[in-house]
Amino acid sequence: MSDFVKILGVTEEAYDTKTFEFQLDEKASPGQFIMVWAPGMQEIPMSLSKTGRIKSITVKAIGPDTKRLHELTIGDMLRVRGPYGHGYEIDPEKKYLIIGGGVGTASILPAVKESGADTIIAARSERDLILRDRAMKYSRNVWISTDDGSAGFHGNAVQLMREKCKENSYDCVIACGPEVMLYFTYKACEELGLDCQLSLERHMKCGAGVCGCCVMDGQRVCKDGPVFSKAQISVMKDFGNAKRDECGRLVKFR
Repeated sequence: MSDFVKILGVTEEAYDTKTFEFQLDEKASPGQFIMVWAPGMQEIPMSLSKTGRIKSITVKAIGPDTKRLHELTIGDMLRVRGPYGHGYEIDPEKKYLIIGGGVGTASILPAVKESGADTIIAARSERDLILRDRAMKYSRNVWISTDDGSAGFHGNAVQLMREKCKENSYDCVIACGPEVMLYFTYKACEELGLDCQLSLERHMKCGAGVCGCCVMDGQRVCKDGPVFSKAQISVMKDFGNAKRDECGRLVKFR
């Protein structure tokens, strides 16, 4: 569905990241996303950082469209479409370790709330950390890692994941963040014999599985994902290696 919604709340999460709250009655699951538009910007996909009747998106100001969103305030209107996509599958009988890297933390917050699972939040530095207070409301344990050691564990999310997997027993890892983090999370899960669900990002135009811009090894990230299982990821040749730009050209990571 498409609807115009009024911004009900704006929270500054970090120097470059804000959360925008609005009411949208459509049912949403953890890991799903919406397409967002406001005057002066192109429509873009945004993960839901809240999935109840009051929903939210958490926006890092990176390019012109996200910077335009940062100019909005309470009372301003957004046009939203969705929710779209396949989200995280949470089994109450399983024990999860949930990992959010950078602004990818927004995607995993609803899964943390639903499961109460142990959680790792990772960022470059303390000033880049987001949503840890909300995570601490829902999770049994919240561990922080920063690349520069300014808060929590001195190292990256995957290094801390390995440490926590030595101390605790988990059935599955749920993660969202930069693809390089997800790639090494997947490799670590393979090595440790853990299942995983990873939320991937590709360029999306329609969000509904029609245009094909986000196709990745035959899978539509907007429709078949953005959350993929370990079995699905195991046969993806592009994962961790390449993506397509807005013109459909293949861009190699390495």
